[in-house]
Amino acid sequence: MRVSLYVVVGGFALLTGCQTLDNHGINQTEVEAVTTENTVPEYYLATEAPSAQITDVWERIRQGMQLPVPDQKLVNQYRDWYIKNPQHLEIISERAAPYMYLIVEELEKRHLPIEIALLPIIESAFDPSASSASAASGLWQFTTPMASHFGLEMNWWYDGRRDVPASTTAALDMLEYLYDKTNNNWLYAIAAYNSGESRVLNAIKRNEKKGLKTDFWSLDLPSETERYVPQLLALAEVIKHADEYGITLAPISNNPSIEVVDIDSQIDLAMAAGLANMTTLELQKLNPGYNRWATSPLGPHTLVLPIDKSEEFKKALAETETEDRISWLRYTIKSGDSIGKIAKQHHTTINAIRAANGMKNNTIVAGKHLIIPVDAQDKQLYALSTQQQLPKKSHAATESTKIAYQVKSGDTLSEIAQAHKVTVKQLSVWNKLGKSDKLQNGQKLVILAPKNLEQTAQIRTVSYKVKSGDSLARIASKFNVTVAELLEWNSLAQSQYLQPGQVIKLVVDESKLSA
Repeated sequence: MRVSLYVVVGGFALLTGCQTLDNHGINQTEVEAVTTENTVPEYYLATEAPSAQITDVWERIRQGMQLPVPDQKLVNQYRDWYIKNPQHLEIISERAAPYMYLIVEELEKRHLPIEIALLPIIESAFDPSASSASAASGLWQFTTPMASHFGLEMNWWYDGRRDVPASTTAALDMLEYLYDKTNNNWLYAIAAYNSGESRVLNAIKRNEKKGLKTDFWSLDLPSETERYVPQLLALAEVIKHADEYGITLAPISNNPSIEVVDIDSQIDLAMAAGLANMTTLELQKLNPGYNRWATSPLGPHTLVLPIDKSEEFKKALAETETEDRISWLRYTIKSGDSIGKIAKQHHTTINAIRAANGMKNNTIVAGKHLIIPVDAQDKQLYALSTQQQLPKKSHAATESTKIAYQVKSGDTLSEIAQAHKVTVKQLSVWNKLGKSDKLQNGQKLVILAPKNLEQTAQIRTVSYKVKSGDSLARIASKFNVTVAELLEWNSLAQSQYLQPGQVIKLVVDESKLSA
């Protein structure tokens, strides 16, 4: 992104890293104006969005565009490149789906140019985890100094540059600052976002001293910046006329698709995923700002969740005690141990261990004990995730009663599962429900309910790392579960061989873990 404090490495690698096109097939010679008049006015934007009903965010962007697109050589060449490579924008439009509504909402709230919503296409190809050779990171490609300056936190646990809502706020704060510093000209501000305000302001002063024009197109700027602004304007032109150019943009509903949920404490991401009825991978994909297995102990205490999962998550979270949101290990200090060594061994930090144990310094004593926050999916320690009230596992498939349940208005799978002492996954398997399937009022569900609902036990989810010589039968025996349950929990086939190092999940009775 930046060339001065925030250096950008030029170059184009399709769909990876900083996406400023390196003009493959584009002449790198000095920009030449096709028109005779080369001035661009300052921009004063409308404060109201179009009144027509809009269902697709891309259409909302098209109707809100106001930056003039001049007939400039590089603008035309970039436009032609996008038209000749339609798959580039087609793929990116799918990546943008979770975030574009949020970005557009924030832009309109601040009365900023809607075209700024397209900058992440150039910066990161809408990949929140993108990193550049110049150490810029995230959707908006912040370097560490600029991220820190605009309020993004970065530590062992968390990198705000990859937190999409947080980094969007920081990026728009930065652009507003640059707009103010560059005489309220959006082309100047966008150029400064790439190369730094001093480069742009100095270029303006040089032209003023020489009696030359001072519009963006007349400035002597780094070649990367001279390409950066034309690329954005060309991108705006292509998206505005995507249908005419034969480019298919994946529709994005003009409604929020994600919600930032305040969790008010540190939480294990595996547990959070379970509370939201998501996989850990799905949760991490929306929360790439978290570097570790849990959110940061000191905050931010927020999670980005799909809008259709947030209410279920908040309800489940409210029923989970704060101290149960992280798994803990009781560790006996050995001779020769140091707090740093123990922290490294358990993939946590010295500060986290000190906070958990109320320690004022790093002094530890052999033979004493420490409470250590650990990954709920720690393969070596079998650390446990959230406790759940679930049925005691039956040792025979016949120990259940098949019942039919008719869905009522407002029912959810999680509520039905809880009422019948089964899991959401079991309901989905028994009724062949996919992740995107919605319950319908009056729909009939099959439920294999335990005969004796009073026989319940507190059980926990465990991750087990397969060792050489392990078999399904041996693992099932060790944890007092059945092979059939192992197959169901891990979507395994009976004939499938286990591989050493493979991680499988089990739901076990806590009292039998030490056996």
